[in-house]
Amino acid sequence: MTVNELYRRYLDSLQPQYTEGEAASISNMVFESIAGIPRSALIKDPQSAVAPHILVNMKTCLAELIANKPVQYILGEAWFYNMKLKVTPAVLIPRPETEELADAAITWLRLQTLKLINVLEIGTGSGAIAIALKKLVPGIQLTAMDNSREALVVAAENARNQQTNIQFAEQDFLDEKAWDAMGSFQLIISNPPYIPLREKAGMDNHVTQYEPHGALFVPDEQPLLFYEKIAAFCTHHLEINGMVMLETHEDLAEETGELFNKKQYKVTIKKDLQGKNRMLMVTRCR
Repeated sequence: MTVNELYRRYLDSLQPQYTEGEAASISNMVFESIAGIPRSALIKDPQSAVAPHILVNMKTCLAELIANKPVQYILGEAWFYNMKLKVTPAVLIPRPETEELADAAITWLRLQTLKLINVLEIGTGSGAIAIALKKLVPGIQLTAMDNSREALVVAAENARNQQTNIQFAEQDFLDEKAWDAMGSFQLIISNPPYIPLREKAGMDNHVTQYEPHGALFVPDEQPLLFYEKIAAFCTHHLEINGMVMLETHEDLAEETGELFNKKQYKVTIKKDLQGKNRMLMVTRCR
């Protein structure tokens, strides 16, 4: 089988599930990572033969893709903020909109004049946000917590690979009894679970079948569960003039902001590049 024939098989097989552009992007990722064939080689020499052992691996990968397994889990890697990170089904696949949250935090941190800034990330998953912050603003003191030991193993490996020194903590943030042992912070950042369980039925299968539900969904009757806890935590653990930066559900951003308005914090809702109300920027004024 030629490279071009295999590539066409990938596109034809994936387009029932993905748009043409998405199918091409996924195919390009697989060809480069598994077959060692970048897009430029596909164009330059489309009639070259695919080695038999590579063809076996490529066919196995295609079968997994057809079964809705995300390409990032198949390859074991995902890109975030120009970093290649390890991902497994124990962690969410980093999204482009979360890069926007990290970018906002990095911009804010670089403007601060304090000698030491303590940062807390709640629900670190793969460690993507924490590692981006520490790598771009190395002088901060950063604690990243998660209630999943499996996720923290992945995050710690990513931190080592990116040569960043981060303190990871296994802790259930919803357990308020653990808060007393925690210090105070100038920045608290989080992309917590925020999708009401009722929305699961309308989501893509490659998300609902493979990504960790504990990092995605909240009970229908408590859609703001994590934000309520974060707002309560801030009362004793966020410094005056400190910031809270949160990724939010686009339909619940205003309700989420109201939790902090009631505390007389300054709240700004920020849209992502798709124009959705995606981020909450909160300043504690007093």
